[in-house]
Amino acid sequence: MRIILYTGKGGVGKTSIAASSALKSANRGMKTLVVSTDPAHSLGDSLDMKLSNEPVEIKENLWAQEIDTIHEIEEGWGKVQKYLTELFTSKAVKDITTQELTVFPGMEDLLSLIRILKYYKEGRFDTIIIDCAPTGETLALLSFPEMLRWWMEKLFPMKKKAIKVAGPIAESLLKIPMPSDQVLDEIDNMYYQLDEMKRVFSDRNTTSIRIVVNPEKMVIKEAQRSFTYLNIYDFNVDAVVVNRVIPENVTDDYFKVWKDIQKKYKTEINESFSPIPIYYAPLFENEIVGMEMLERMGEAIFKDEDPTEIKYNGRAQKVNKEGEDYVLSIDIPFVDKKDLSLSQKGDELIIKAGNIKRNITLPRTLLDFSIKKAKFEEEVLKIWFGSDKNE
Repeated sequence: MRIILYTGKGGVGKTSIAASSALKSANRGMKTLVVSTDPAHSLGDSLDMKLSNEPVEIKENLWAQEIDTIHEIEEGWGKVQKYLTELFTSKAVKDITTQELTVFPGMEDLLSLIRILKYYKEGRFDTIIIDCAPTGETLALLSFPEMLRWWMEKLFPMKKKAIKVAGPIAESLLKIPMPSDQVLDEIDNMYYQLDEMKRVFSDRNTTSIRIVVNPEKMVIKEAQRSFTYLNIYDFNVDAVVVNRVIPENVTDDYFKVWKDIQKKYKTEINESFSPIPIYYAPLFENEIVGMEMLERMGEAIFKDEDPTEIKYNGRAQKVNKEGEDYVLSIDIPFVDKKDLSLSQKGDELIIKAGNIKRNITLPRTLLDFSIKKAKFEEEVLKIWFGSDKNE
């Protein structure tokens, strides 16, 4: 089975890209589900049909779904939510609004991905294509399992046996409710699913993430930063899709300036994401709504290629921690050491290799550190970041 997540800054057209990829996959004979985990669903609008919280078959080999996050919370977190409400109100005023306190930020999206995990385990589909929330939310979502595990261990450090022995005493002395077996079972189940989900989404032979961009400065900056973050968490970014590119055959004077601007940013995209494969979707004369337009888009992007195959399975860059320092490793093949130069401007790392320039937007993790040293060997550039106190 293949799982493909499309992410990008809000408004870049990732829903259309995801839907068109799914349609092309289905047309090639693969049982394909395209699912939206974005609370602001637009997948049904793109397909020009009404969708529900369950997969709806919309044509041969193609199903679509808009996940109802409220329903997922009730199903997967309802007992814990009810217990937390009792816990918070036991020591607070009774009219406190506890809804926001009992559902952690990102929980809705997380439970949506657990639904995807269910489909993966059932093996019902050959391909699952996910239309994700905007980049920032997606990045938080992919790192969320570790954060949630930490919170759950702090909130629920007690085992069932300990609660059965000490629970009545604690309730009597502290006047706080203890979690029931059903609550603890739900937490145990969440733990198990978090581990499974992390394993599946980190499996580079199963799951790919594709970044959708427009040839615009702000969009590219966010895409660069998300690309670095995704590499930090060791997710496989196997393609970048550039959307709304003005076609070469458009010669109207009105678009000349825009074409020149896009040409500059297309070069920057190539420099930033190499060696990741880059695909292009043109700016169509009509809005991308309905099967006919989505089919045109899928053909324009992938042509004769299989949209579900792994387009790239390497690590263009990664970040490891060595002692107190962070080491950013970047693959730069076919370059002589003497042709390399390195500089930093704000949150941007600029690497020049002969006539080629690559801009890497650094994650905030590294912005608090300065470059200590760099080394290039075996076609990998390694850059050490550390604080001054380590000097």
